Amino acid sequence: MSAPEPTDDTVPRVRPDSHLTLHYRISLARTGDDVISTFSERPATLTLGLGQLVEPLERRLVGLREGDSASFELQPGEAFGERNPALLQRVSRAMLEQHGEPGAEYAPGDLLDFAAPDGGRYAGVVKDVDEAGALLDFNHPLAGQPIRFEVRILGVL
Repeated sequence: MSAPEPTDDTVPRVRPDSHLTLHYRISLARTGDDVISTFSERPATLTLGLGQLVEPLERRLVGLREGDSASFELQPGEAFGERNPALLQRVSRAMLEQHGEPGAEYAPGDLLDFAAPDGGRYAGVVKDVDEAGALLDFNHPLAGQPIRFEVRILGVL
């Protein structure tokens, strides 16, 4: 005698505080280029509500069942936000020296890490650099871009 097929009531569903094992992919909607993918690697494990995945992506997982696969198209405002021009900041050479390595050379595309006043960290990408300092972009790298979020739920606790 074979085991009965699971019913909707017996297959665990993702809740806002679930611990998950899953494969996921975030790709650029316009080009299809992968930003991150675990499908060819070990699956990811995470607990929803702890900030391991941005909240808008976590919301898409709630209600899915163990074994489900899903794909979501998210506009910039639904994912990593719109680009904010106020997050382009010019910093002085002195600030670069204070937060970086003394005498370091910077080029467009370099990622710089700064201490935040509250003790946290924040990162900026160098957009332009000259003798006086640098123009840094503190927007999330995916801000302003529509993305595709694909998942396969492997386990739900």
